Amino acid sequence: MEDDIFSSPGGVQVDRKVVQTLQKNFVQVQNILDQNKLLINEINQNHESTIPDNLTRNVGLIRELNNNIRKVVDLYADLSSSVAISVEAFSEGESTNANQSDRRDGQKRIRSS
Repeated sequence: MEDDIFSSPGGVQVDRKVVQTLQKNFVQVQNILDQNKLLINEINQNHESTIPDNLTRNVGLIRELNNNIRKVVDLYADLSSSVAISVEAFSEGESTNANQSDRRDGQKRIRSS
């Protein structure tokens, strides 16, 4: 279990699975944003050309752009949920460990009396 947790330079303990999920989702988000940049450039070029076929093509491109934005929102929602669950689980684990430690200390005191 200790292998699943490491300390960051700031001393914060982080679950490796959470870090891997964050990295994976951020890569996905970046790829979608890069694709959106290309879509926006193409939409702008089509708009400036005023060629009817290009303007018609923009309808599909704008739909694709909107779908990509929805995907990014979903990915960020998943990230937020993942981090919240991990932080909650970590906090519960810390308080459980603290309670067990307190109980052990209490037992030692009782035995030594």
